[in-house]
Amino acid sequence: MTILELNIGQWVLILVMVQRLAELVVAKRNTKRLLANGAHEVGAGHYPLIVILHASWIAVLFYFVQTTATILWPLLGVFLVLQGVRVWVLLSLGDYWTTRIICVPDAPLITHGPYRWVRHPNYLVVIAEIAVLPLAFGLWDVAIFFSIANGLVLFWRIRLENASLSNRPQKNSISQGQDLPIN
Repeated sequence: MTILELNIGQWVLILVMVQRLAELVVAKRNTKRLLANGAHEVGAGHYPLIVILHASWIAVLFYFVQTTATILWPLLGVFLVLQGVRVWVLLSLGDYWTTRIICVPDAPLITHGPYRWVRHPNYLVVIAEIAVLPLAFGLWDVAIFFSIANGLVLFWRIRLENASLSNRPQKNSISQGQDLPIN
């Protein structure tokens, strides 16, 4: 198969892969800077599972989204809306967004953007993405399998993250337009 023979679904998956790779570059840069300024990583042991899960999800989708795949356009539209929410989450965290759990000592919590209403909005987006994109291609079994696997990994991750956040100051939380101090 050549690049010219790819169908719309496969092009969507290529765009998702490019988006995720770009996010990894930003996350790595942010992680490196935060660690250099005194932050520390929490629960590094779970991170390879997240990488394997997401890489496998995209690979399985690419394998099963054949040239004859039916696209459920409303669900693909939902996935597109989720990308907007994903960008909102990343912009709300700014230079503090990473794909790892990086704890900045004594930094107040972010309370603007989607964090005004939800403690872990990015995880809600990821939960929805992992289910919705396979469903947009009629891959119910892929959606169910990866949703369960993702749920197990996120259960572990959220417990780690909540434990690291429990020591953060609740007062003087960061609202929109303020900078998060690095100690």
